Amino acid sequence: MINFTEQQSVNHWRITDDAVMGGKSTGRFLVEQGKGIFFGNISLDNNGGFSSVFRMINPLPEDLETVTIDIQGDGLTYQLRMIVSLNGYRLAYKHKVNTIAGKREKLSFALADFQASFRGRNINNAPVLKSEDIREVGFLVTKKTAGKFYLSIFSLIF
Repeated sequence: MINFTEQQSVNHWRITDDAVMGGKSTGRFLVEQGKGIFFGNISLDNNGGFSSVFRMINPLPEDLETVTIDIQGDGLTYQLRMIVSLNGYRLAYKHKVNTIAGKREKLSFALADFQASFRGRNINNAPVLKSEDIREVGFLVTKKTAGKFYLSIFSLIF
């Protein structure tokens, strides 16, 4: 389980923006009042348009089948992402998370429903996501229009 009861938990999270490819989007992550807050601004300059936040996790037991997130969004669609290492490659498994502006929601997703991707391209012949393979968890936001984003994360439970 990941929760945000201690301020130092912010140190476990890292931001990756489109700046890695020349873009100008900016994301930040902070912890306050028992929640993690992923927020920032998406810029389309220099073919930009995404921001993400990730953290490493301890190895999970085998055969866990679902993940439940407790979030409050801004009406945008985010991706919940699970990172594995497959044959030496960092592979992301993603699931779409639609938010309703200002509404706190607990959402559960089957790990088997996550789609494998590599550098933004779906990998259709990848193995099904298994809990014991997950090394990192995170969120990504990508938009076709520039503007602010804001996602509160209260917990993430396998």
